Amino acid sequence: MAYTISQITTILKAESVGNPSAKDMPVEQLLIDSRTLAEPNGVMFIALKTTNNDGHRFINELHEKGVRIFLVNTDFEESNKYKEAVFIKVKDTLTALQQLASSHRKQFNIPVIAITGSNGKTIVKEWLYQLLSPDKQIVKSPLSYNSQVGVPLSVWQMGSRHELGIFEAGISQPGEMEKLETIISPSIGIFTNIGEAHGANFKDTQEKVEEKMKLFKNVKTLIYCRHYKNIDHALKYNSTYAGLRFFTWSATSDADLKVKNISQTSGSTNITSIFKGKEISITIPFLDEASVENAMNCWAYMLFAGYENTVIAERMNGLQAVAMRMEMLKGMHNCTIINDSYNSDTNSLSVALNFLHRQEQHSRKTIVLSDITQSGKEEKELYEIIAGIIKAKPATRLIGIGKSISRNAGLFNGEKIFFANTDDFLKHLHEFNFRDEAILLKGARSFEFEKISRLLQEKAHETVMLINLAAIAHNLAYYRSLLKPATKIMAMVKAFSYGSGSFEIANMLQFHRADYLAVAYPDEGVELRNAGISLPIMVMNPEPGSYDLFLKYCMEPEVYSFRTLKMAAEAVTHSGSNDKLAIHIKLDTGMHRLGFAEEDIEQLITLLVQNPALTVKSVFSHLAASGSDKHKDFTLAQIEKFKKQSDKIIAALPYPVMRHILNSAGIARYPEAQFDMVRLGIGLYGVGNDAIEQRKLENAGILKSVISQVMHLKKGETVGYNQREILQKDSTIATVAIGYADGISREFGNGKGKMKVHGILAPVIGDVCMDMLMIDITGIDVKEGDEVIIFDDNTSLLQTAKDMNTIPYETLTSLSGRVKRVYIHE
Repeated sequence: MAYTISQITTILKAESVGNPSAKDMPVEQLLIDSRTLAEPNGVMFIALKTTNNDGHRFINELHEKGVRIFLVNTDFEESNKYKEAVFIKVKDTLTALQQLASSHRKQFNIPVIAITGSNGKTIVKEWLYQLLSPDKQIVKSPLSYNSQVGVPLSVWQMGSRHELGIFEAGISQPGEMEKLETIISPSIGIFTNIGEAHGANFKDTQEKVEEKMKLFKNVKTLIYCRHYKNIDHALKYNSTYAGLRFFTWSATSDADLKVKNISQTSGSTNITSIFKGKEISITIPFLDEASVENAMNCWAYMLFAGYENTVIAERMNGLQAVAMRMEMLKGMHNCTIINDSYNSDTNSLSVALNFLHRQEQHSRKTIVLSDITQSGKEEKELYEIIAGIIKAKPATRLIGIGKSISRNAGLFNGEKIFFANTDDFLKHLHEFNFRDEAILLKGARSFEFEKISRLLQEKAHETVMLINLAAIAHNLAYYRSLLKPATKIMAMVKAFSYGSGSFEIANMLQFHRADYLAVAYPDEGVELRNAGISLPIMVMNPEPGSYDLFLKYCMEPEVYSFRTLKMAAEAVTHSGSNDKLAIHIKLDTGMHRLGFAEEDIEQLITLLVQNPALTVKSVFSHLAASGSDKHKDFTLAQIEKFKKQSDKIIAALPYPVMRHILNSAGIARYPEAQFDMVRLGIGLYGVGNDAIEQRKLENAGILKSVISQVMHLKKGETVGYNQREILQKDSTIATVAIGYADGISREFGNGKGKMKVHGILAPVIGDVCMDMLMIDITGIDVKEGDEVIIFDDNTSLLQTAKDMNTIPYETLTSLSGRVKRVYIHE
């Protein structure tokens, strides 16, 4: 839904200055972060001013990027250089944002669920979306957009196609919830729980309950758990809520949904309850208590909404985890890491400790606990409570981090040690010898426990892949020199950037102004987005169930069939946003792997025209044999087919569409087929198509390991499995710390492969083992710990791949995750 400048100034009772012809300029999207701008048309930038930042500082940058509508404070002085722009001036931009969202909400008469509580808001919202989206068009808060800024941005997404809204609301001080209630205007409420989180600005828990309850002052029905006596009491004795209909659940009190039994099996929890006199049950694929509570709130809503329990049970069993909560990870030295540093309060500590104690694979258990902030309690009282919680679920040892917990060290029993801050603890990390234990990381965000998590997960492996970023930059520049000035480059970073790393390579390519990135699967793209990569990303293998990620992370799926086209269109419909989804159409011109066939083109055009929410960014195809002279005629035929078919698609669309068909091998061989963009893959990493091209490229990778042991063996002795190698003379054999689990093919053994030790090639003898292999170093002065080179600038990757009876692509992409990547820049 778009608003004109005139409509917005009327809503806000504000004045607009600047471009006098802009009063009918449409506003569709609201922007508060200049770094997230995708398309300037229809965007209004809201210059929020906080204690730490001032959005007015980014107006010039955004104006240069094409943004022309700005919501600013009255004291902002616009410059003459912004003649095309319009500025809506208000006393306070945050208040104006909230007023605008509130007015927008009034345009829709649909049921809206509002969720609040100390914990579980985001999970309940996301799970309700999973459970209800098969039946309804739902608009919801993105992730945990529950603040004074996040809520209005969430509500702004509401559109005429939506049938249900689900929004969460969070507060940190009195006076905030009434503002959020006005914006959300809910008809149904869910109060998840009440605890210590964000309690610093409230005099007690009851005041916090009463403040949160203001979200529900106009709802028709409220769902809550009767376990929380503060909530139950407030609802019973406050006349404001006398006319509310309640739908309750409980395991200990009378309720609409009375829990009878909770049992656990491998990986799942079964919950049996009584509803309307009948026994019903659900099973969820989670074990922790927080998930049980969140599922109960969802179950209660679905029963209230009239769903049959058979439908509910089926959908509950398929619930998917929502990232950003407690994580269980494999750590070094056979440790299990439980990372629960998303929030920090006494309630969530109890839940985390219960989960820790269910890790029966480890007898030893360690708690790493930071200061608990914003509890609203006196320090001694708070840590007496914490000490009591830990005493009830004791661990082998406690590591306390923070000045407050350190001052109260005497309250804790058992093995314990305390540090002033996280960096102080990290200096002593090596002294703890974490091994064969479960480690709970429970820290407030400000303590940056992710530093601890990263180190505990770090894999120590003596085999290393050195990646020369300067060499990759050189190779990029070489291929760019072969292109016309207007031709763009899409850099292939799929499969961990051909084994070389993800963010590190993408970041370098972004710095050197590559135009596009391409990944194989959505999670690769999400990782890049989370690492700050802003380049457009094409995803070549979009998976069912992942299309919401494309809108959320501004990624662009490859569409190669009518099925994937339908999934893309449905994703936009279900997203609840006004965003368009950019897609890339793949044509099959002879590879016969993926793509639309020639006879599909007319139907494809019809569907693209009928789905304006899908924007075709490019049409492309894949050459099957561009590196071979033998297949030149076939390649030229592919290019001609591609031109003919893509011409039809482009002619039918009312906007410009890029085309690309050339890969690394084709760039030099078929310059006439550059079209608008080329795709650069293996060439970036120093592998040329022929000897001439190879000389112009720089090797980007060095794979090396170390000698673990040296043995002096007699003639006739055997080496390795199955006595495959029988020594023909007295020999010196070295065991190298690399094997097929690291990516070395078993084809490399029994004399086929060679490795370099002190500049001398030594043959691989015997079978390649999982974690190691043996080389004959007879006559070479070697000691344990010496370096061994598998391939480098002189011992080529091409030769190594040949010795493995494969190609460089496979050799690089087969290198496993346990091979440590080290990046060098010369």
